[in-house]
Amino acid sequence: MQTRPLGTGGPQVPPLALGCAGMSDHTSPADEADAIATIHAALDAGVTLLDTADFYGMGHNEDLIRRALRTGGRERALLSVKFGGLRGPDGSFVGIEGRPAHVKNALAYSLRRLGTDHVDIYRSARLDPDTPVEDTIGAVSELVQAGYVRHIGLSEVGPETIRRAHAVHPICDVQVEYSLFSRDPEANGILATCRELGIGVTAYGILAHGLLSGSYRRPAGGDPRARWLPRFHPDNLATNLTLVERLRPLADARGISVAQLATAWVIARSRGCGTVVAVLGTRRPQRVAEALAAADVTLSDADLRTIDEAVPADAVAGTRYAAPLMTLLDSERGPNPAVGARS
Repeated sequence: MQTRPLGTGGPQVPPLALGCAGMSDHTSPADEADAIATIHAALDAGVTLLDTADFYGMGHNEDLIRRALRTGGRERALLSVKFGGLRGPDGSFVGIEGRPAHVKNALAYSLRRLGTDHVDIYRSARLDPDTPVEDTIGAVSELVQAGYVRHIGLSEVGPETIRRAHAVHPICDVQVEYSLFSRDPEANGILATCRELGIGVTAYGILAHGLLSGSYRRPAGGDPRARWLPRFHPDNLATNLTLVERLRPLADARGISVAQLATAWVIARSRGCGTVVAVLGTRRPQRVAEALAAADVTLSDADLRTIDEAVPADAVAGTRYAAPLMTLLDSERGPNPAVGARS
């Protein structure tokens, strides 16, 4: 696949990345053979950027990736690793940690589980409200100087935090939820700030947790995800599925699926927003092939306008997470966030 730099000084990456979280979902574990086959299929196709976190499956995901890369795969893979999500024995999330000591301790364990001497991109999963971002990035910068980390990334942070972090050490990319159903990075200045500073964007949730797959079916008794994903709540779901159906004739006209159209839309945003990489979250090899076809779809400016008219940014019903989870997102706070600031 054709590659391009992720940010001004970042690694060369294809327009697609593989998100590995679902391979270690503690509520519905993936078949391990399928998961490893998916990683191999991605690497064989040139999808080299693998996204993981030390808290995915409480370390299981990193162990899984190590096994997948055991036979010569590490040289082909770029490992993007998140830290900072604290979990209890029952799998619940219990906090965010960004203190320098934790940063270094977390990386030590990640390197052991991944079976490598370095990670290519290291980032905090969320902004720690009790630790200045300068301290967190400073600790990762020390790990860069020591050779354990190649590049520094950010995740779900707003423009002011991006600028403060970038002033400490060049930032490679910002990971943020971005799709036809999640357009806030356009409105709140995240994309503009990244473009100005030469920072890439890795967009996750490109299919809106399955709503934009074009094949969503309501489970009998309701979707349990509605508790933390309001767009699946019955009050919002009908509206959102109607929006998805507006995309179907546009996809049919191109001989592709709704999911491929939604993926191609994310990839096409690089034209106006710098480098945008679409993170494909899957645990099935066949999905990799489908996404690769989406990367070959060329959408003109007229096509993008037609898609935007079919699914206006303000037409989606419901916030992307329930209120308690939204409070953890620095990316949703607007300008000049107080959290993580120096006193």
